[in-house]
Formats: sequence, C-alpha cells, structure tokens
Amino acid sequence: MGRRIGRGAAVCGALGAWWWASVRLAWAGVGCGDWGCLVPAIGVVAAISLALLAVAAYALDGADVRPGRRVALVAAGMYVVFRLAAEPLPSWTSTLAHLAATGAMFAGAGALAAYVTEPRTSRGGRIAAIAGVIALLPAALAITLTLYDL
Repeated sequence: MGRRIGRGAAVCGALGAWWWASVRLAWAGVGCGDWGCLVPAIGVVAAISLALLAVAAYALDGADVRPGRRVALVAAGMYVVFRLAAEPLPSWTSTLAHLAATGAMFAGAGALAAYVTEPRTSRGGRIAAIAGVIALLPAALAITLTLYDL
C-alpha cells in the first residue's frame, strides 16, 4: 500500500507542476490587463484542468494506481479543498515557491486519494482521512475571520 501511495503522490505532483506551468503560460498568453478578458482566461484554465484530469487518469493507471479515473477524481476534489484551505496563507513573491507549493498540494492530494481508494484501507481509515481533509475548510474560514477581523 505504501508504494501505491508513493506512486500516486509522484504522478500527481509531476502533473501539478505541469498544470502550474501550463496555467502560468496561459495567463501570460491571454495578457489579461482588465476584467474583459477574465472569462476567456478562466475558460482556458478550465480546459487545461480538464485535460489534466484526463491525463491523470491514464497516468495513474500506467503507474499501477488503479482505478485511475476514480483516483484522479478523488485527487482533484482533495486538491480543490487544499487550495481553498490555503487561501488565508500569505502569498510568496517567488515563482519557485508557488511551483513547489502547487506540486506539494497535488502530491498530497494524490497520496491521500491513493490511500482512500485503496481496497485494503479500512472504512475507519477512509472516514478519518476524508474528515481530516474536510475539516480544513472550517479551519481556513476561522483563520480568515481571525486575520481580517470579520
């Protein structure tokens, strides 16, 4: 089971770096200077994200983290939660720090998705992992309310 989790983290971490670079290039290509280009830019990001999800399913299957589609969908959901939970954290000026953070979040989501979808994982282990991820959202909200005195 440990190797499966490691493979899931490696595949998702590498795809996370690819996603970050692709989105960064897309934003630079659109050259968004005002609100009028926001819809096309978000459309491009959504298309890149959907393409990444399809690639992730095949890549996870190829890395013997099966079923790849289910693991990819669970990892995508966990990444969204991680990204929302990271919103109250301060931003970095370094692009390498952004790349590392994105890769780490994707890798963590892939590792947790591989663990949760592993058939040998107990029901209690699945529930604990999912509850821990979901608990990040109210924690992030509390941090945001505290930081901004809302």
